[in-house]
Order: sequence, then structure tokens, then C-alpha cells
Amino acid sequence: MTAEHTHETTTFEELAPQATRDIADVAAVEVITTAAVHLMSAAAIKCGLAEGEDAGELLDLDEARKLINALAALVTASAPDIGNQHARSLRDGLRSLQLAFREASIYPDALGEGPGEKYTGAVS
Repeated sequence: MTAEHTHETTTFEELAPQATRDIADVAAVEVITTAAVHLMSAAAIKCGLAEGEDAGELLDLDEARKLINALAALVTASAPDIGNQHARSLRDGLRSLQLAFREASIYPDALGEGPGEKYTGAVS
């Protein structure tokens, strides 16, 4: 007795309409804040703020700079549209990351030259 197995695969074309419907149900402020939280989390790890014994091995300030720049641009551009409550918490997180970056740097950037500071102004 042999059993025939059919292997059904789902293609991107089949998943795209469902994903479009799902994202259509999400408010813009939620999409923006979710993206910001992902950037913050990645930047924190790259600034050496990860928990665990290997946190130092994950330190990568070049990568952290890119992530913080992207986060600063997103927060600055979206702040007028997402409201003060959301923008304030994102700005606080961003500032904490900028300070952590400065602290982790062997040769800190000049004030106003750190990651994201072209969008936020000098952070000290």
C-alpha cells in the first residue's frame, strides 16, 4: 500500500492579497511606532545594550549609527502626524540610544555630529 503525498506550497501571489487586507486594518500610527520599535531594538543591540554575556560581541557602532539615523528621520518626520503622546516616547527612546552610542564610542562625535543629530539637534 502506497500513500501519495501532495505537497502544497503557498506562493507570494497567493499570500499578498491577505497581507494587503491585514495591513489595511492597521492604523498608520501603529505601523510607524512598530517600525520605530524595531529600529530601536536593533540599535540598542548594536550599541552594546543587549543582555547576556555576548552583548559586547554584538557591539557594532557603524551599524548602530545607520539604525539611529533612520530612527531619527522616522521620528522627526512622523512626529506631527502621530501625536505628542506617541512622539514623546519615541523621542525619549531615540535620545537614550543617542546617549548610549556616545558613551560606547571610544572617540565620541562632536556635539551635533552624532547619529541622528542632524534631525534632532545636538544631544548631550
